[in-house]
Amino acid sequence: MNSLDDVSSIPGDQPESPAGKPACVLIVDDDERNRKLLGTVLRAEGYATVEAAGGREALALAQSAPPDIVLLDVMMPEMDGYEVARRLKADPATASVPIVMVTALDDRESRLRGLEAGAEEFVTKPADRTELRVRVRNLLRLKEYSDFLANHNRILDAQVQKRTQELRDSYREVIFTMTTAAEFKDEETGAHVQRISYYTSLLARTLGMGSEFTDLMFYASPMHDIGKIGIPDRILLKQGSLTADEWTIMQTHSALGAKILARGHSPYVKLGAEIALSHHERWDGSGYPSGLKGEAIPLSGRIMNICDQYDALRSQRPYKAPFTHARTIEIITRGDGRTLPDHFDPEVLAAFIRCTDDFADIFNSHAD
Repeated sequence: MNSLDDVSSIPGDQPESPAGKPACVLIVDDDERNRKLLGTVLRAEGYATVEAAGGREALALAQSAPPDIVLLDVMMPEMDGYEVARRLKADPATASVPIVMVTALDDRESRLRGLEAGAEEFVTKPADRTELRVRVRNLLRLKEYSDFLANHNRILDAQVQKRTQELRDSYREVIFTMTTAAEFKDEETGAHVQRISYYTSLLARTLGMGSEFTDLMFYASPMHDIGKIGIPDRILLKQGSLTADEWTIMQTHSALGAKILARGHSPYVKLGAEIALSHHERWDGSGYPSGLKGEAIPLSGRIMNICDQYDALRSQRPYKAPFTHARTIEIITRGDGRTLPDHFDPEVLAAFIRCTDDFADIFNSHAD
């Protein structure tokens, strides 16, 4: 059996650190002779070594430059090896560093304590050189493979994120193209579409919705009137009031918009179809096209309804002058005969009231 005093090298390929340098072994022992013997053996095997005479010194060294593996004595003053192991495993920077406990304690309870503290292997003092070499080499190979997998997963995650962003950008470009096309048919302007994005995402946040839904609302809401592409210009651009028949045709833009967007697979287009179909439904059931009532109306449509109403009242139209912010709030919250508070989801209306100043800022920042 080889003893630690035999320092001749045993041939064998040795794992390297991720940087391509010799793997670094941190040797922790309060006995200087043990440290020197272990260091001599490991350096003869091609490893780099760093030594610590106690637990606190070991933790400081590991924190400043994480080693590839730790050889850790158990019985040390001030801080024993169990506590050092626990602290190393609790630190994300060193949690993956394998620990070999080098100890004269060989009873079952001591080994269980070591495993609970995070040790991967044990070597009994006095350490057999060949056993030490094999255990260190095997643990380093496992760590090398684990590091490779972790790095590979990071690369895959980055590639997935990049591809997801590319798809998201593509979806947004399509949305922009469609809404721009719709603007050529409608009296509403590009500024209106921009304001709608900010209104709806603001209201979604105020309602406590998560960032994913808020982001979807920002990009999907501009598609609410995409169906107006299919409305004849003589009706869409008419200067005066619409006849009953004309109004019936105008109302079909909701279903037309949903139909245009129905085959879309992106979450933006799917939500856009939902908004297009439901944004003229009213809480009291007096809306169109389906006369939905209360929570039967999708939340996206309930949010869009009040945002669209605010912007329409504030904006110049061929058939009406713009209202002031104060008058618009009064109409939405108290009613004017055509618009009534009962048209809006009470929770959405309450959230709207809490952020009316922000609505005014959005309107002024993105004026026609």
